[in-house]
Amino acid sequence: MAFRRLYEATAPSLLGVALRILRQRERAEDVLQDAFVNIWNRASGYQAALSQPMTCLTAIVRNRALDELRSSARHAAESLADEETGTTHDIEDASPGPQALLEQAGDALAIRDCLDEIEGPQRQCLALAFYQGLSHAEVAAHIGSPIGSVKGWIRRALDKLKRCLDRLA
Repeated sequence: MAFRRLYEATAPSLLGVALRILRQRERAEDVLQDAFVNIWNRASGYQAALSQPMTCLTAIVRNRALDELRSSARHAAESLADEETGTTHDIEDASPGPQALLEQAGDALAIRDCLDEIEGPQRQCLALAFYQGLSHAEVAAHIGSPIGSVKGWIRRALDKLKRCLDRLA
């Protein structure tokens, strides 16, 4: 019952994230379903101290959609190469190794720490633009503020994020 309520409350927004990336409803729905299966199977591993629930859900759907986009592009390139040459090619495993995974985890923690330094409307606008994939105009409509203010808040938030990450590098 709780999972059903979670799905009903978040699926429309999460489908929007997948649609913005994939631009095909059927593929976006498949990604959303796959993401919710993953969420169900790994629910016990969620750590509330690391991120807000919607942030975590959005990241899962966004990453799945990007994986789908990359996968379909790779398959299209393989098919084209096979058709042109009449041969098949072995593809290297593009998944990151242990060192790369460790670096990605460190980067994620640094970004989270830097995001914690951004407050108020700057943080809200940046989150809506990145996690929800909203345009400046959509963010402005969502929070009920002028588009010029939203653009300024996002620009200043990105500047703060960049300065913070530069300090940590």
